Amino acid sequence: MHFILVCKADSHKTLYEWLADFERENKVITITRTRWDGKHKIHDTYRLMNDLPLRNDDEAMMVNWCELKSVRDDGKVLYYNTFITDHPLSSSTVIDIVAAGRSRWKIENENNNTLKTKGYHFEHNFGHGKKNLSSVLATLILLAFLFHTVLEHIDKCYQLLRSVLPTRKTFFDDIRALTRYTCFESWQQMLEFMLKGLDIPIPKSV
Repeated sequence: MHFILVCKADSHKTLYEWLADFERENKVITITRTRWDGKHKIHDTYRLMNDLPLRNDDEAMMVNWCELKSVRDDGKVLYYNTFITDHPLSSSTVIDIVAAGRSRWKIENENNNTLKTKGYHFEHNFGHGKKNLSSVLATLILLAFLFHTVLEHIDKCYQLLRSVLPTRKTFFDDIRALTRYTCFESWQQMLEFMLKGLDIPIPKSV
């Protein structure tokens, strides 16, 4: 499998020792791009080097290394990170490789963070149990998140509700209050009840 992973100097000392040798020989390729964010010029400096050993070992995996440092025109460093990959690096590929490496954090920010802090209680789900309950609860939470994600794309009633109840926590709190006192025949009936309560016309095609 291909990979693009963060690579820090303190955890990959051998690789950075080799890199330092190539830097002294001016063999590390450097590319600079300037862009405008609407207020400031931002200078993106990419550096890259292919075929570096990952460890101090005769059988060490050989990897390709790259770096991005983004500096605003007033000197403030906006972003800095380094990556290793098995994809060949060149002046024509490094920008896309770094972008792909940075996108890995979308998983943490848009999935894991949502499950932990936006009402799903993935870490604090009201007691984990001593045997299999924790696995059951985690599975149910992931299934709920999956179905909610699908509903965001295909269910017009759900989309309308989330447009006026933009935070998941508010949405979940309303559902919790309603289902405590009212038994709905279906999920669809509950959504339509909520839309009527908010004076939102129910879409003809749901």
